[in-house]
Amino acid sequence: MPTTATVLRQQERRVLQAVGCGLRDDEIAADLAIPEDAVARHLRRILAELGLRDRAAAIVHAFDCGLVVPGSGPRTREAGRAAATATARPAVRVSGPVPVPVPVPMVRISLLGPLQVRQDGRPLNLGHLRQQAVLAALALGAGRTVSRQELLDGIWGMEPPHTNVVPVYVYRLRKALRAGDGPASPIEHDRCGYRLAPGTFDVDVAHMERLLAEVARADRAGEATEVIRLCTRALDLFRGEPLAELPGPLAEAERLRLTERRIALIQRKSQWQLRLGRHFEAIAELFALAAAQPLNETVAVMLMRALCRGGRRTEALAVFDRTRRRLAEDLGVPPGRMLRGTYEEILRGDHPPAAGSPAAGRW
Repeated sequence: MPTTATVLRQQERRVLQAVGCGLRDDEIAADLAIPEDAVARHLRRILAELGLRDRAAAIVHAFDCGLVVPGSGPRTREAGRAAATATARPAVRVSGPVPVPVPVPMVRISLLGPLQVRQDGRPLNLGHLRQQAVLAALALGAGRTVSRQELLDGIWGMEPPHTNVVPVYVYRLRKALRAGDGPASPIEHDRCGYRLAPGTFDVDVAHMERLLAEVARADRAGEATEVIRLCTRALDLFRGEPLAELPGPLAEAERLRLTERRIALIQRKSQWQLRLGRHFEAIAELFALAAAQPLNETVAVMLMRALCRGGRRTEALAVFDRTRRRLAEDLGVPPGRMLRGTYEEILRGDHPPAAGSPAAGRW
């Protein structure tokens, strides 16, 4: 987007500042001592030069470029000389104690399922799906600044909007997320783009990633019970399909990535449960995962081994038959070597090694 300082004349900057303060055209005309129709002409040129869709987008831009500071400046104006004079000198500071900014209460964002946003335990209405997708993209940014082009590419893909809607969506999200009339902005802006204000948001994906790092450490240390505990905590964060129904290439890619994370967690947890001889605990979760991932041969193998250990040899063989049919029907391929090998071992009646033995990891 063009820079305000380079494309707008001084009078237009004053008009934009007044618009950002929430003044009507007649109030701006009185303040700047110009005809009201001149205000309308200035505003039309401002929107055209800056690529803004409407007055709401102009208000957002006035805040973003620093012409209006959140929490300062009038939003309405009474007619009269005293009010006009007060606005004509917005930079004058009033003596007295500096007001303490009102902090924004912690906002909890859940992306490991349909998007849910709660503030002080209260669910927030974030508008339509693309507007929600903007917040999800910022939450997935993990505190980094996300450029406007990244948001356009990630949410609209090859069909970008005809107008500059990102600032408007951010403006509406700020209103939905802001607590009361406090000046603190939950979404920050700089010349590079937007980001969630540090310390004001709690995102479940970030929790899950931290737990994954702890799982990897415990796995390297061979701490079986700790791996199972941490995997269970991470899996409890999932509430269904991640980012369900949110549009755009970014949401689709993240759905796949986060689903893979969940599958990896279940596999890691089940592997250690099988090594500890807790096959009955692993069976239920593996059955559910196999139903959701019918073409995943690794999951089928783990389920077959868990069932075999539990004395359910017939069911283990049935898992192979079911997976083989799906591979043939959906992909036109035969079972892989690992799946065939496990099937043949079960057919031969090979006994799985005892829990904790060197060969137990294979089973």
